Amino acid sequence: MARVAVVGSGFGCRVHVPALRAAGFDVVALVGQDRYRTARRAQRLDVPTACAGLSEALALELDAVTIATPPDTHAALTLEALDAGVHVLCEKPFAVDGAQAEGMRLAAESTGLVGLVAHEFRFAPDRALVARLIADGAIGRPRLATLVQHVSLVADRSAPMPWWWYDTSRGGGWLLASGSHVVDQVRHWLGTVVMVRSSAVLHRANDADDTFTAHLVMASGCEVTIGQTAAAWGPPSGITRVAGDEGSLWIDRESSVWLADADHPGGRRVLEAAAAEPSDDPRHRDRRRRHR
Repeated sequence: MARVAVVGSGFGCRVHVPALRAAGFDVVALVGQDRYRTARRAQRLDVPTACAGLSEALALELDAVTIATPPDTHAALTLEALDAGVHVLCEKPFAVDGAQAEGMRLAAESTGLVGLVAHEFRFAPDRALVARLIADGAIGRPRLATLVQHVSLVADRSAPMPWWWYDTSRGGGWLLASGSHVVDQVRHWLGTVVMVRSSAVLHRANDADDTFTAHLVMASGCEVTIGQTAAAWGPPSGITRVAGDEGSLWIDRESSVWLADADHPGGRRVLEAAAAEPSDDPRHRDRRRRHR
C-alpha cells in the first residue's frame, strides 16, 4: 500500500485524508504549521504522525504527498517533494503565476515522477459523462459551448473564507479558485485552446477578483463562452451546455446530464444526479452548483 503524507491540515483533513483512504492509500502523516493543532487533528483522523514541516514527513519513506496549503506555498513544497523522489498531487490554484507553474512541471518531468494538479471535478459523474459523449460523437462536431455561473459565495464579504482568499499575491480570487476548474473542464471536453478572443477579471474594492469572463476558440473551431461571479446576491443560476452539429448536451442544476438530437429533440436524461453528501462547512454551501 502506497504511503502518503497530506500537507495542509484544513482542506487536507476534510477532503484529502478521506479521499486517499477511499482510494486505498495509507495516510501515514499530516503536515501543518502549528504542531499542536496538527497533532490534535491527526489524532482525530487516526493519522499516526503529525509533522510541523514537510521535511519531517519526507523522512518517513513516503511514496507520495498531497499538497493542500495556500497557493503561494505550492511551488516550494512541490519542488521539495520532487527533489526527495516523491510523487506529488497538488491542489489548485496550482501556482501564483505561469513561471512558477512551468518550473513545477519541468521539475516533475525531469525526475520522471508523477506530478498532478487536483482537478477533481473532471472525474465527477456528470462532467466525465459529457466528456465521453462528446468524444464518442454523440453531438457531432461541437460548435458552441457556454459555461456561465452566478453564485453568492462572497457577495457578503463577511462570509467565512480562507484567510488568504482575498489576497491576490497569495493566489486568492475566484479566477484561480474556480476559473482553473472551468478551464480544465473546457480543455477536457473540447481539446486545445488556440485563441482568447476576449477576457476580463473584475475586482471589488482593492481585494482579489470575484468575477471573470472569457471567450475562447478551440482547435476544433468550437467557440466557448465562460463567465462566473461569486458575488451575485440571490439564488444560484447558470448554464452548462455544448451544442454540436448533430445534437446538444447540458448539465442541469441538479447535476443530471441531458442529450438532445434528431431522435430526441426535446432532450432525454442520460445521467440522473446522485444525492449530495451533507456538509456542515459553510464554505461548501452550493458547492455542487458553483463548480459546475
